[in-house]
Amino acid sequence: MITHLSHATIFVLDYDQALDFYRDKLGFEVRADFPMEGGFRWLTVGPKNQPDLELVLYKAMVFGKFDEEAVGHLRALLDRGLMGGGVFDTDDCRATYEELKSRGVEFTSPPTENPYGVEAIFIDGCGNWFSLTQHTQPEK
Repeated sequence: MITHLSHATIFVLDYDQALDFYRDKLGFEVRADFPMEGGFRWLTVGPKNQPDLELVLYKAMVFGKFDEEAVGHLRALLDRGLMGGGVFDTDDCRATYEELKSRGVEFTSPPTENPYGVEAIFIDGCGNWFSLTQHTQPEK
C-alpha cells in the first residue's frame, strides 16, 4: 500500500538557473546537492514548512535512458511550457503573488477568482508552470 509521496521530479534546463528560481525566488530550502556521474547532480529542494516533500530538479541531459533525440524532444516541450508542474497552496494568494512578483517570479495569470478558490499561474524559467492557489472553504 502506498502511504506517502516523498519526491517529485521537475525537469530543468540548468541547475544554477533552477536554484536561482526555487531557492532564491520561491524561498525553498536545498535538501540535497551533490554531483553524480556524467555531469548529473542529485539536487532536491522543498518548501521550508513541508520537510516530507522534495522536488528533484532533474536536468534535461543525455544520460541513462535519455539520448540526444529524447533530450531534444524534452527541451522542446520545456521551451513551449508543456511539461506542467504542480499546485502550491497558500493562505493568501494575492499577498503571495505580490511577494513572489517582487522577487522576479514571472506570472502568466494574476490572482483570479475560481469556484475552488483564488489562483495565479507562474512559470519557473524552464517551461514548468505552477498554480498558486488559495482554496475556498466549501459551504456546509
